Amino acid sequence: MRKSYYLIGLVLTLLSVACSNKATDNQDTHSTESSVVENGNTITLNEAQRKNMELSTTTIQMGTVDEKLLLKGKIDVPPQNLVSVSAPMGGYLKSSHLLPGMHVRKGEALAILEDKLFVDMQEEYLSESIKLSLLRMDSLRQRALYAQKAASEKTMQEATTACMQQNVMVNALKEKLRLININADKLKPENISRSITLYSPIDGFVSSVQVNVGKYVQASDVLFELVNPADIHLNLTVFEKDIPKLHIGQRVVTFSNNDTTRRFSSEIILIGKDVSPERFVEVHCHFDSYHNDLLPGMFMNAEVMLDGAPGLLVPNTAIQRFEGKDYVFVQETPLKFTMHEVARLSNNGTVSGISSPTLKANQTIVDKGAYTLLMKLKNTESE
Repeated sequence: MRKSYYLIGLVLTLLSVACSNKATDNQDTHSTESSVVENGNTITLNEAQRKNMELSTTTIQMGTVDEKLLLKGKIDVPPQNLVSVSAPMGGYLKSSHLLPGMHVRKGEALAILEDKLFVDMQEEYLSESIKLSLLRMDSLRQRALYAQKAASEKTMQEATTACMQQNVMVNALKEKLRLININADKLKPENISRSITLYSPIDGFVSSVQVNVGKYVQASDVLFELVNPADIHLNLTVFEKDIPKLHIGQRVVTFSNNDTTRRFSSEIILIGKDVSPERFVEVHCHFDSYHNDLLPGMFMNAEVMLDGAPGLLVPNTAIQRFEGKDYVFVQETPLKFTMHEVARLSNNGTVSGISSPTLKANQTIVDKGAYTLLMKLKNTESE
């Protein structure tokens, strides 16, 4: 009899454990129920998932959106500020100390050239100057004789004409000497030189050196290229559709890819009137001040703040980027969330202006936990 009671108790205990395990299994199954994804954009969570994600929500606000236009361009120099230095008469380069990037001042010696032609030009000028002196004296003598009726008018006129022709030749030789930087007024037989000096015509820096010592250069050869940075500017390429958003006097902030933290201020001074085959328009900006780091040909990024307009504002934490696009999650119900694509118009560090045809002010969106929700949506979708 005692043995029967024992068996009955054992059976009841086993039944109780089995029921308990079944209830636990049912509870676990309910708590780990999978999320539901609709159309690839909407996800429905269960209570446990919603709690574990620690989601918080906020509402879309209406406010002033300062749209930022992002552009690209390069630093340019106007033609009048880019100077090519050549040797007007050719010659052999005797010496030069220039290197690309060096600063030069107006009137500073750039190079010394040598050639026999320089000696011949100085010799010819001095010889023809002596002849001019003789012809002048002869012209004066013939005038005096003609006045005394001791010489014919024809002889006097011939002497005067010869003097004038010689004067033309001397002045022409004088100008040729000026081309090679020789002062003819100070030229004497004892200071004839086989060398000439090339001087810098501007204040600026050397952008390129295209010759070496000992090389013979022609008059058409470019020896050096100099840049005057006083009027250096930024040449932006702007899409045709964005041109109506810009105007002269608008402020522009530029930076290079090498250092995005260093910003340079500039102002739009000219908007082109021609559209390229690629549908671009050139927009020229003038820097507020010159910096040594700004070099001609350097590619730059630019940001133009456009005039503010009413628009939608959301916290930056609510915007999630995926595969090159921006999204926010709208809360449809406490457990149902829909992903909407948006275009970010501005960003002040904490709040961004957005545009979207499917969103409106006062809609509830996910703020904290938006990234976790995005990952849950994509992982569930792939499963």
